[in-house]
Parts: sequence; structure tokens; C-alpha cells
Amino acid sequence: MIKKLFINDTTNWKIQLFRYLFVGGFAFIVDYVLLYLLTDWGGFHYIISATISFIAGLIVNYIISTHWIFKKSKLNNTAIEFLVYGIIGVIGLFLNDLILYFFTDFIHYHYMISKLIAAAIVMGWNFIGRRTILFKS
Repeated sequence: MIKKLFINDTTNWKIQLFRYLFVGGFAFIVDYVLLYLLTDWGGFHYIISATISFIAGLIVNYIISTHWIFKKSKLNNTAIEFLVYGIIGVIGLFLNDLILYFFTDFIHYHYMISKLIAAAIVMGWNFIGRRTILFKS
């Protein structure tokens, strides 16, 4: 069972989702910590920090995902694959910043709480978008 969940190649969406939660969790930690550091220590506006930190998480996610979760791309060109991955990520970035802004400026949650809400929603978009648009299932 361990080999099936963590080691063997798979196109099973449940196992891919399971793995994606690990990868997404690690990328989220990079994103979340960087958001905090840039905003509270660096003095950046939280939306600028969120954009920078999201991109850092996107890169981490891409590198690990393409080597561990989604090994079979629908594209044969790695540069185009990353571009499409990036486009899906940019849509996620737009959603992230919009949700973060809404919950911080209108609902008046702390930006770090708003980020948790945004991350949960955007993770769903990113998994579905990447699995259906970019990678073979």
C-alpha cells in the first residue's frame, strides 16, 4: 500500500490527489511563510507579498508535481508544459489575490487567515485544472 501511495507511477486520480495534498502542503508552507516574512518583516503590502509568495509556491509545486504526481504530460515540450502550468497558476494567483483581498479588506480577517481560505479554494482549482488540462489521466 505504501508503494502504491508514494512510489509507483499512477494515473489514479485519488492517489494523485493524495500526493498533491503533500506537494501542495509543502508549496503552501513556502507560500505562507514567505507571505508573512515579506509583509511583516519586509514591509510590503500583503497583496504584493501574496503575489511573490504564490509564485514561489507555484515553482516548488511544479518541480515536485512533474516528478512525482503528474509524470505524463499531454505536451511533449517542457517549456510549453511549464507555460500552460503557469497559465493555470496565474488564474490561481488571480483567485488567490481576489479572495485574499475580499476577506482581508471587506470581511476584515487578518491577512494570514484570509490566506488560509484562499489557499484551500485555489488548491482545488489548481489540481482540477492541471489534471484535466495539462496531464494525462
